[in-house]
Amino acid sequence: MANPIWLWAFSVTLTLIPSVMGNSEGDALYTLRRSLKDPDNVLQSWDPTLVNPCTWFHITCNQDNRVTRVDLGNSNLSGHLVPELGKLEHLQYLELYKNNIQGTIPTELGNLKSLISLDLYNNNISGTVPPSLGKLKSLVFLRLNDNRLTGPIPRELAGISSLKVVDVSNNDLCGTIPTSGPFEHIPLNNFERNPRLEGPELLGLASYDTNCS
Repeated sequence: MANPIWLWAFSVTLTLIPSVMGNSEGDALYTLRRSLKDPDNVLQSWDPTLVNPCTWFHITCNQDNRVTRVDLGNSNLSGHLVPELGKLEHLQYLELYKNNIQGTIPTELGNLKSLISLDLYNNNISGTVPPSLGKLKSLVFLRLNDNRLTGPIPRELAGISSLKVVDVSNNDLCGTIPTSGPFEHIPLNNFERNPRLEGPELLGLASYDTNCS
């Protein structure tokens, strides 16, 4: 006969598993909160003890209580982004524009397979545009303008057929402007004010990362 104490412990474990799994998105968002300075207390409702983050201000969830939107544009936030954001696998809109966010764009954002809009414009973000963003096959809006980004425009982005808007103006990008795939229809002024960025690439005639050394 099984030990009743062991059975009780096993049942408690089974009871706890769903809440831990269900709160993994809350854990990821709370990690973001801890990495940000929030003088206006816009993140005050982000309580990690709740079952899920769907009641937090600036968070939208679907009917299955999975996070689909993070709306923190123009919120006077500073600090940096965290790789844990890549765990929000149902996220469609990541809106963090017009803050003072620093640091780099986490490579893990390429795991957000449902993402439609990535708006990080008007911040103080540095480093390169991660090639992993090319995995975002649902992406429509990519606005990274008015930051301090360097390096070439990843050619992996040209493989996103859904992409309609790309704006990387006012950074320090280098190399040439892609011309294939969705980039055929992106206006050139969305690339301006990058002093080291050269005109549209002539396919087969020049390396796309020229002027990047």
